[in-house]
Amino acid sequence: MNFLRNRLVVLGLVLLATLLLYLLLPSIRQGSMEPSLEAQRMGLMATPPPPIPTINVSIRTGQLPGDPPLFFREALPVDGAGRQILPRLQVVLLHGQAFTSKTWEELGTMALLATNGYQALAMDLPGYGKSPDSEALKTDQNRADLLSRFMESLGVRAAVLLSPSMSGHYSIPFLMKNSAQLQGFIPIAPVGTRSYTPQQYQNIQIPTLIVFGALDTNLGAQSHKNLIQLPHHFVLKLEGARHACYMDKPREFHQGLIDFLSKLN
Repeated sequence: MNFLRNRLVVLGLVLLATLLLYLLLPSIRQGSMEPSLEAQRMGLMATPPPPIPTINVSIRTGQLPGDPPLFFREALPVDGAGRQILPRLQVVLLHGQAFTSKTWEELGTMALLATNGYQALAMDLPGYGKSPDSEALKTDQNRADLLSRFMESLGVRAAVLLSPSMSGHYSIPFLMKNSAQLQGFIPIAPVGTRSYTPQQYQNIQIPTLIVFGALDTNLGAQSHKNLIQLPHHFVLKLEGARHACYMDKPREFHQGLIDFLSKLN
């Protein structure tokens, strides 16, 4: 009898545990899927992640003459059948100190932009990749003029400028002096954001997507603090990502990039 009684007790406990698990499971699942505040603000949760391009996108290269000559890569926009189409927007991609224009090709960013209808132009900044260095780039005005020359030479009008880290030496002066030439700005933990006043930031009226990695407590946090003074900004904070956050979290970065660009069309 004791043996039978023990078995009945064990069976009752198993049934009770099963019932509790059934009742608690929906709340556990809901809590684990709660979107972050940043994701809600960007509207990312309402948009499916961009598909990996299955179309073979051609990346052409070229070099602009001048001091210094500027090497670049270009991906032209294509439709679902791979046919070239007119660009929805033109996106100019700069790079950080440890990278070159090749980074955006290898990461799949250029192909993703092209298959979503955007023209992608990635430059090797002077002294990096295949662009030689120059002594003519010692001032903010010189570096802003270089970006103007690049865009004008390639027929870029009202570009979206993407600028990580070191490239802030070029993009931030350009933003302050030539923001009318931009349709959007995507700074990714750039240098040089401490050199300007709150009023100078507030004078910039273009939409901006501020991107940084949650683990980048130095330049990422510093640039975020300064750039949120821009009046028309969104923030994309990539959890678990370091300074080169687009390398650590390419899927989330690409999703935020395409979502932001779609708001500018």
